[in-house]
Amino acid sequence: MKVFDMIVDERRRVADVLADLTAEQFQRRSLCAKWTVHDVAAHLITYLRFGQAKLYIGIVATAADFDRINVWLTRREARRPSQEIVEVLRRRARSGVTIPRSGFDPVLADLLLHDLDIRVPLGIPRATPEERLWVAFHHLTARPSPGFTMGSRLTGLRVTATDTGWTHGDGAPVRGRAEALLLAIGGRAVAFDELAGDGVPLLRARVTTPPPKAGPLRRLTVPLGVLLNPAPPERRSREATPA
Repeated sequence: MKVFDMIVDERRRVADVLADLTAEQFQRRSLCAKWTVHDVAAHLITYLRFGQAKLYIGIVATAADFDRINVWLTRREARRPSQEIVEVLRRRARSGVTIPRSGFDPVLADLLLHDLDIRVPLGIPRATPEERLWVAFHHLTARPSPGFTMGSRLTGLRVTATDTGWTHGDGAPVRGRAEALLLAIGGRAVAFDELAGDGVPLLRARVTTPPPKAGPLRRLTVPLGVLLNPAPPERRSREATPA
């Protein structure tokens, strides 16, 4: 299955999940710091229309502070009623907007993380297709795109998904289910109780006490580096399949 088709399917599936939520569930705290489930849903539609233009404007206006860009755009979309957000997500599910020159892998990784941000606190189970988890795992551990703020989070660690056998890196071990690893790597502290290995305390410390935010010039080097050294053309194509 092509990564783009996975993205379309994920958006429609998340829309179906959201459509069944109550007003109280939309106001529950998600796994994203300071965001409710409603806010996460709003974030999922922020880039579906004119997404690359918004990113370029945001990069210039904030000196590539992706956290500020996301908070700003999400607040705007969060003014919509929850069910309107659901309909926009469903209607624009086939949007082909990507992070400039990064391809579709980071879009799918972002969707899967936010799907977990919604489902885990609400106790909604799901058997996520393994090939989709692989795309997210590979992207976050190999070459995460701007916006994931990974930095050196995985330096000196060997992460292993115990349910799939996927591994990355060298050093102190961090082991757990693929979904738990994705949450931990993606900065969600709730997952650490599900992980094992000597590297867990170090990863926990890096997630819960991140380094000071880089200055404007250093932040700008990140998107500039992607523009100068983008993902391979085959990873940016709508024909791309899991690596």
